[in-house]
Amino acid sequence: MHKSALVLFSGGQDSTTCLAWALEHFERVETIGFDYGQRHDIELTVRPNLREKIIELQPHWETRLGPDHMIDLSLLSSISETAMTSDIEIVMQENGLPNTFVPGRNLLFLTVAATLAYRRGLDVLVGGMCETDFSGYPDCRDDTLKSLQVTLNLGMNSRLNIATPLMWLDKSQTWELAQTLGGDALIDLIRVGTHTCYLGERGKRHDWGYGCESCPACVLRANGYKQFAAKQEFAAKK
Repeated sequence: MHKSALVLFSGGQDSTTCLAWALEHFERVETIGFDYGQRHDIELTVRPNLREKIIELQPHWETRLGPDHMIDLSLLSSISETAMTSDIEIVMQENGLPNTFVPGRNLLFLTVAATLAYRRGLDVLVGGMCETDFSGYPDCRDDTLKSLQVTLNLGMNSRLNIATPLMWLDKSQTWELAQTLGGDALIDLIRVGTHTCYLGERGKRHDWGYGCESCPACVLRANGYKQFAAKQEFAAKK
């Protein structure tokens, strides 16, 4: 029944996969990005090219992709000291969360996105939150997002849905989903065009893409790609 979607599109692997998923499932798709003073602001630089390239992969995607909306949320970096917004070492905190956790980030992202979707007449918010392979962020949990969906709809008297197609996938399965949606061409676009590394490292390209190899995001992405590539190699030999 839902025909339109607003994708939270950062320029990373997960959000690019979600954009492809939305383009396949909805007749009208728009994207929203956030500049919150992130340390890896290179992701904001790669976003436009990804939007241009992804619609070349499937004929019907070009007619479905609509405007992009860039939102200034720099207040996040001004009210929180985290390894995502400051040049500090990535470590685990006493509360069991890595200091890359930006308190309230996804809650704020989705609230702002819901406000824009309401104004633009869009039905579904699509986000790359995942509870399978993630850093333990509480605002990525399925329960959190279901609760937020209820709150947003009560507060705006709407029937907006929050869709999280990666919620129960590990990183290997996320690569597999991308291949199902856009074939090897989408895999190559994600490998070369997206950015995930928390440190913003984009000097050396690995099989899985650019990154420092050591931050949590790089480790998850690299391990997932290794498992995905092994499955592909095994299938090719059968």
